[in-house]
Amino acid sequence: MLKRLAAVLVSVVSVVFTLNGYRPLSKNGYGSVYAFADGVFASELPMQSLGVQVTALAALSRRLPAPLRRFCWALTALSGLGLLGLRQLGRRANEPLTAALDAGLGPQRRRESGDLWKRPLPGAATAKKPGAARMLRIYRAYAHDGDISYGEFGSRNFLDIWRRPDLDRNGRAPVLLQVPGGAWMTGNKRGQAHPLMSHLVELGWICVAINYRLSPRSTWPDQIVDVKRAIAWTKEHIAAYGGDPDWIAITGGSAGGHLSSLAALTPNDPRFQPGFEDADTRVDVAVPFYGVYDFTATGDAIHPMMAAMVAKNVFKLRRTEIAEPFRQASPVAHVNPDAPPFFVLHGTNDSLVPVPQARDFVARLGEVSSQPVVYAELPWAQHAFDIFGSARAAHAAVAVEQFLAEIYSRRVTAEQTQSTPAAGH
Repeated sequence: MLKRLAAVLVSVVSVVFTLNGYRPLSKNGYGSVYAFADGVFASELPMQSLGVQVTALAALSRRLPAPLRRFCWALTALSGLGLLGLRQLGRRANEPLTAALDAGLGPQRRRESGDLWKRPLPGAATAKKPGAARMLRIYRAYAHDGDISYGEFGSRNFLDIWRRPDLDRNGRAPVLLQVPGGAWMTGNKRGQAHPLMSHLVELGWICVAINYRLSPRSTWPDQIVDVKRAIAWTKEHIAAYGGDPDWIAITGGSAGGHLSSLAALTPNDPRFQPGFEDADTRVDVAVPFYGVYDFTATGDAIHPMMAAMVAKNVFKLRRTEIAEPFRQASPVAHVNPDAPPFFVLHGTNDSLVPVPQARDFVARLGEVSSQPVVYAELPWAQHAFDIFGSARAAHAAVAVEQFLAEIYSRRVTAEQTQSTPAAGH
């Protein structure tokens, strides 16, 4: 009897798991955490998920009565069809990404980075087919300079430098600084954004992945102060690793999307640079993924549990004290005409950070900023859709590369124009 119940349960759970990949079963309360956890596996690793479902049912369905066995396998087959559909949707993620880039940068934008950066020599290319298994070992391939201290707070102020082994240490490769997510309370420089960083490193970039102080042990604004300090360290020291201190992009997902956006919009702000007020913390471009951009948002623009959780554990303030600190910590409050170019990415199925956060932030940026603002809203994508080496993550990495190439080439063109004497002079 127990075996029969287990087989039915596995089959039913398989169908629910797959349905949640298409439409999250909850975006409120604790249920949203489970909707996210299941949804990101269903949408980003559908074939692996199907393999787990089939293996579990195969182990339980032996010697079941034929009608019950057929019923269980029919449900699993239905789940499998759904997972195949999710796989196909992920493989087509290039379509909304391309449309977003065309809309934000114009149809004449660069489609490839070409020779903008120092690509591998013919026959020495390091690019490999993306995949979840590859992401597990990619760190060892590129992070040869690890656990470098950029501040005074021990391992929370460590960073890793990703670079291609053959990259010239006397060169000037563009730099990407990666800020991990984790609700400002967890997170590590290893394990996040590996698809993006490995893709850019293979094309000649240098990536800097950082740790920063976390709550509840630390209190806001410690997190953004550390991000600013890491930017200042990078500008001062990255040339020794072959990086260009005059070209730094910043990225991050979730809490890292919030921190990277806030850092990009508040260059040299002394409120977030105690003790290093004179350090240069400007960045040239920002690429936040599924970030929180407005802590003061209401209604469906913010998770119903977020304000209380952040106030208690991160800011450590009462509800009556939090209004102004929330506003100051919100990137949307710092949008200004001098904001750097932004490429904002968010998934429509995000169960933890509602998609209106990104829509409202991008709308405000578009109204005020004088620089390009690109927004890619990915259908069916969950929170953390770029963590695994999935098809969607690979498409997102290529789209980010194309965005960075366009912005970088515009700067190169502007510099060349400035250095060329006018005709007749």
